[in-house]
Amino acid sequence: MDKILEGLISSDHSVPVKRAIVKKVVEAAENDVTQEQCRALFTLTTRLILLGDDAFQKQIGLQVLEAYARYHRPEFELFFCKDFVLCLLQQGYGQLEHRDAAIIDYIHCCLRLLISCPSVLETFSVIQVEVLRMVCERPEPALCARLSTLLSDFMQCIPREKSGVLFCQQLVRTISCFQCFANEERELREYVGQVTKVSTLLQNIWKAEPATLLPSLQEVFAIISSTDPSFEPSIALASLVQHIPVQMITVLIKSLTTDQNVRDASMTKALSRMIDWLSWPLAQHVDTWVIALLKGLAAVQKFTILIDVTLLKIELVFSRLWYPIVRQGALSVLSHMLLSFQHSPEAFHLVVPHVRSLVQTLHTDGLPTSQTFLLQFTELIHCMMYQYSGFPDLYDHILEAIKDFPKPSEEKIKLVLNQSAWTSQSNSFASGLLRPAGKSETGRTGLINLGNTCYMNSIIQTLFMATDFRRHVLSLHLNGSNIVMKRLQLLFAFLAHTQRAAYAPRNFLEASRPPWFNVGSQQDCSEYLRFLLERLHEEEKTLHVLQLAKPKVASLVEPISRDPTISEDRKDSHLVEAENRCANDGRTLIERMFGGKLITGIRCMQCNSISEKEEPFTDLSLAFCPSSSSQGSPKAERPTEEGKVLCQGSVNGGSEAPESTNLATNVQYEPVRNEPPLSVPDLVNYFLAPEILDEDNAYFCEKCVSLQRAERTMKVVSAPEYLILTLLRFSYDAKSHIRKKILDNVIIPPALRLPVHASVTPVQWSSASSSPLQVDSPESSENLAKKLKPSQGEEEEHRKLRLDEAEKMTRGRETSVQSVPYMLSSVVVHSGVSSESGHYYSYGRNINGADGTQHPAGLSPVKQDSASDQAACSLCTSDQGDSLPNAGLEARDWLLFNDSRVTYTSLQSVQNITNRFPKDTAYVLMYRKQELPTLNGNEGQMANGMRLSAEPPLQKELLDAIIKDNKLYLQEQELSARTQALQASSSSCSFRPNGSDDNNPPGSCGPSGGGGGGGGGGGFNTISRLVF
Repeated sequence: MDKILEGLISSDHSVPVKRAIVKKVVEAAENDVTQEQCRALFTLTTRLILLGDDAFQKQIGLQVLEAYARYHRPEFELFFCKDFVLCLLQQGYGQLEHRDAAIIDYIHCCLRLLISCPSVLETFSVIQVEVLRMVCERPEPALCARLSTLLSDFMQCIPREKSGVLFCQQLVRTISCFQCFANEERELREYVGQVTKVSTLLQNIWKAEPATLLPSLQEVFAIISSTDPSFEPSIALASLVQHIPVQMITVLIKSLTTDQNVRDASMTKALSRMIDWLSWPLAQHVDTWVIALLKGLAAVQKFTILIDVTLLKIELVFSRLWYPIVRQGALSVLSHMLLSFQHSPEAFHLVVPHVRSLVQTLHTDGLPTSQTFLLQFTELIHCMMYQYSGFPDLYDHILEAIKDFPKPSEEKIKLVLNQSAWTSQSNSFASGLLRPAGKSETGRTGLINLGNTCYMNSIIQTLFMATDFRRHVLSLHLNGSNIVMKRLQLLFAFLAHTQRAAYAPRNFLEASRPPWFNVGSQQDCSEYLRFLLERLHEEEKTLHVLQLAKPKVASLVEPISRDPTISEDRKDSHLVEAENRCANDGRTLIERMFGGKLITGIRCMQCNSISEKEEPFTDLSLAFCPSSSSQGSPKAERPTEEGKVLCQGSVNGGSEAPESTNLATNVQYEPVRNEPPLSVPDLVNYFLAPEILDEDNAYFCEKCVSLQRAERTMKVVSAPEYLILTLLRFSYDAKSHIRKKILDNVIIPPALRLPVHASVTPVQWSSASSSPLQVDSPESSENLAKKLKPSQGEEEEHRKLRLDEAEKMTRGRETSVQSVPYMLSSVVVHSGVSSESGHYYSYGRNINGADGTQHPAGLSPVKQDSASDQAACSLCTSDQGDSLPNAGLEARDWLLFNDSRVTYTSLQSVQNITNRFPKDTAYVLMYRKQELPTLNGNEGQMANGMRLSAEPPLQKELLDAIIKDNKLYLQEQELSARTQALQASSSSCSFRPNGSDDNNPPGSCGPSGGGGGGGGGGGFNTISRLVF
């Protein structure tokens, strides 16, 4: 029969004739055939299958082989024995090499014919050994795919136990050697199909033998982390990722990122190659694993790797967005890389040139998937442009391209940025010792206590939360680095943009500390605030004088241009200067923001002559009034001079002294009265109430030329943008030489109205002009309106003429009072019973002057003319929650700044602080004036140009400083993490329980407060307290 078949194949008969004869041969397989004939047929058909000249011969050989093997199985079992299989796999067949795919297909076919035969088990054993050897020879994708198909159908051929682990590892190595040189889509599809078959085999093995999974993954990491420059592993390894259980992410990433034996260079290579896997089509979960590894590295603070890989691969990831099949995974990785890379705009600016073309292309194709993608992509771009503002030349074309897509809200942008930073990553992969001190959930930056500097920290945070002031400081373009305003600008920039959880303001402390402040001692925050504002004011005045003296020199203080390259626009600098000077009315920034004006009038009760003096102020020092003042009625008389010393004498701290029983002889606190609590409007009304000057405090009347009983009045004639109120709680009794703190609770309204009188032309009754801003002292407060007796008698006639003129002007003028609305912005709290000790912390929220224009009904100007209406309008009043917008504050509108610690809080916490912690009392309050609604529709702008509607872009110098410090911070965190990891691996660590520290009040200097290690705080039972 074999001779007939062989002659038929070599004959010249037509194909149909040959097929008919072959059919007869196949049908004859049912008949009895000798063993020699069967063997001859099996040999012939094997030669036709493996060495046939064409597909017809191979098909004939396969048909005949299957037919005779089915009916003569014992004979076929003897033919296809383990020795024959071993010879095929080791030596090949004829001119076929043993690595030829046809041999694998032939063996696969024969195994299907012998599956039920006992002898096949011996064949399986041979194949188990040989397939391991074949895999170690790194077969090509086609042969490996054929082999995978064979092993998937006959799992018994797969090596077992240790050989099975080795087989999986070598198969992973084989995949890493795959290369694709195809250029046509058909060839590419064929290559992807071959790789998929191999990865599916590994998946089946991992399911059947779970013990092989982890060694396989370790081999994957060993391959992709190799630093051998002569070997570049194939991205076909990406096909394995989709078969790894997602539940193993945490375990595997922790193993990788905390392994001290993995060098940075290896981890960098591994991460880079995993990012390359995003190019592999059909692979699932690649983006999930890449992001997990990025987060894991951030959690253990290996920021150098993250920076290097991000800058190296960000453009490649972006380029994957052009391909729909891998677009979604690439967008996920791109979003995480950009949003987490917050210390510098470098990564974002690498992809900026490619954004517009991508958006325009996808916007015009009209596909629903493209539009869905663009919504996510444009939201990412908005977040990045918000994070790195100040580059209009780069962003203008992007804004034009994405103008048709919705812009996320500022709150959503801040939330996304806060959750995505490297320093905000959850550290579930690291041990307890490796947890980074990231920012709190507020996203705000605290200030490190540099040794009893809480007085400065609380004031800085208060000024920073003064939104309009902060924006103007950041918008200044300042030349010279040795001025306080320049350092304040830099400090504000760091508070807004640093990645540090807390910043150390050492340079600003050195520049702004008053010379009489002892280093390391507690100080009065109110005194520091006055000094700082005065210093900033005088500094700007000096610069203006120098600028006028040298008109050809460029301005030292000028508004920042939107273009970061300011120096290129010098030709218009003089014009900008002149416009700015005109808009600012010649006043300094401090005058425009915090400056108000008071008129002090003294009426002689003998001759009724009146003397008035207008003086500027930056804060109002409010003494505590008697209990009757809580009724809100003006008093006929103010305290005597002796009582005023007790009420208004502010003691400047200088020496460090803990509050202990040792101070019982000279430090006391005034007991809290059981009367209705005073309110801030009560104290303001008391400050503005008429005062009788009599006896030792009598007034020298120039008209009477003698000491006379007089009435002194004070009225506000110009309201500041930010009203600073200092509650004079620290007093000194000159008789008993006892320092006291008034612990009375004061009701703090969220909104109030300040009576402001119409501006009048004051009479300058003193030839000595004071500085527009003064650092107040007890003496200057007490003697604010005292008239010194003249020493030159020849000036009497001139004085009388001036007084007569003043009387005529006073009789003829009309007065009007306007209730100017204010909203609470910040509160500085002092915790303790003495000015020389205790702790300062502050509450604050962002609010600007435009917030009041949203509800004009509650902000209409109040202007009265009748006597009764005038009296009512002349009082400071508190507004109810519904009369001013945002007075009923939402949760998390308020922040608590306690040195390094920043947390969310509420208005109720601010108002109830003294009720909860009796020694924690409001000390300095800041209110923001609300702009009265106008009819011209320009509520958002102020006439003097003082309103900025958004945070200004950072100028290049500030941005460079922040980028440099952010990189330094990441390096510090990485070094710290490595040091701690080494310590943890070499020694055991014990942890101290938190104990009762969790219950410390906000004023505490302990762990829940904000400073270094200090005592607890706030209750009356505190025996000792360190100064912070």
